[in-house]
Amino acid sequence: MGAHGRALQEAARLKLSIVVPAFNEERLIAGSLAAIRAAAGVFDAEGWELIVCDNNSTDRTAEIARAADATVVFEPHNQISRARNRGAAAACGEWLLFVDADSLPSRELFADLKEAIGSGRVLGGGSTVATDEDALPVRAALAFWNAMSRSLRWAAGAFVYCEAAAFRSVGGFSEELYASEELDLSRRLKRLARVEGREFRILHRHPLRTSARKFHLYGWGELARVFLRFLAHPRLALRSAKECSPWYDGRR
Repeated sequence: MGAHGRALQEAARLKLSIVVPAFNEERLIAGSLAAIRAAAGVFDAEGWELIVCDNNSTDRTAEIARAADATVVFEPHNQISRARNRGAAAACGEWLLFVDADSLPSRELFADLKEAIGSGRVLGGGSTVATDEDALPVRAALAFWNAMSRSLRWAAGAFVYCEAAAFRSVGGFSEELYASEELDLSRRLKRLARVEGREFRILHRHPLRTSARKFHLYGWGELARVFLRFLAHPRLALRSAKECSPWYDGRR
């Protein structure tokens, strides 16, 4: 068998493709990729790969990702759905995991992920989240989200996993949405899981540690106005990058 044939055979055996969408993340992405690599060691026997989608960054995001030995792909349109889909299109793994570039997954969380994947009962899911922020409003907001996530089985966008075939079957992340795309994908994957007699599981024993920077960069007043617009005009607001400014205005 030639080198190309061996490479294809090895790629086909990959268990997990980790996709990190990144827009102007030079401050945090090195730490995130280091944490991901350390955590992904639990999959060494099965094989895994790390893909960063540079979502039209104007800083050193792509350079830092390449230095961390990640495969870097490019998506010119600033939209997290497109960035995740572009990364998934380059993936070879049987399973996909989407992790945000400001997040620090632990080895314990990846061990829980490996257990879920290996059970045969799970089609996809997410994880509860935590931060190092001690402010009561932040802790209350995260506690509320985590309760909603577990009861309604909604995956937080910072950590979404699913079988690659299932992801492609349901059409991936909606490119009509600039926010809440993870909730839309959760809904479609849960429907498929019910049809197949499987589970959409939210991992909760070891929450994903992620950045609380939006609370500091925007403040409660500005964030509240954004979410009120989502509630008042969800169809319009979620389809506009301008209305979803905390994700797209470049503040970091």
